[in-house]
Amino acid sequence: MKRKTQDVGAALRRTICGSTGPAKAGPHVLLMFAALLCAARASAQITAQIRPAPKPPWSKGILPISRESYYSAMECGKQGGQDPPCMFWDTGICKNDDFQLAFYTPYKMVAYEVWNAVRQKQPAPTPNYAEAQRTRITVGVTPVRGSKNTFSDLILKRDGKAVAAAARSPVDGGMRVTYDYPAWAATADITLDIVGKSKTISCAIEKAVLTQMR
Repeated sequence: MKRKTQDVGAALRRTICGSTGPAKAGPHVLLMFAALLCAARASAQITAQIRPAPKPPWSKGILPISRESYYSAMECGKQGGQDPPCMFWDTGICKNDDFQLAFYTPYKMVAYEVWNAVRQKQPAPTPNYAEAQRTRITVGVTPVRGSKNTFSDLILKRDGKAVAAAARSPVDGGMRVTYDYPAWAATADITLDIVGKSKTISCAIEKAVLTQMR
């Protein structure tokens, strides 16, 4: 019975939505179902995954720079290598076929400056602490190569409510969005909606993942 119901639902979706959207004519009830079914098709739900980065350990989430996070970031950068997870922890964090995300944080700023010198066989520098203090959280959105889903907006939600961004700047078919620290506090699950013209990617970021961000 369950399989039959699913088959009927799939057939109804094809009949109503087709390949271009809801039918333009028909009974009121049919149109109501059309709107619901096509809306469901135009969104995707995913759960954020973060790369394991045991060295150096971190479980406090993204915070303003402090003595502790500053030296942790320096230790991260000194690891060298081509792709240290402690710095590039955001690779594939909300992986989907349309958009990719990249985070810029004060921890990353410090770690990157050290890592960039170490991988070139240069002495580890001492990054500017005051500059790290001024750095906020920026999320960059760029389209995946081949995607036809044009980027429209990035919306961060806490408790189901949109959190205002501090700044937004369009760039290369995507956008850079800057937030203050409370927006990304590792105190509760959040949702990041990556809005496209044809489909929205809704990425659930659990508290356990937020704590590992840095």
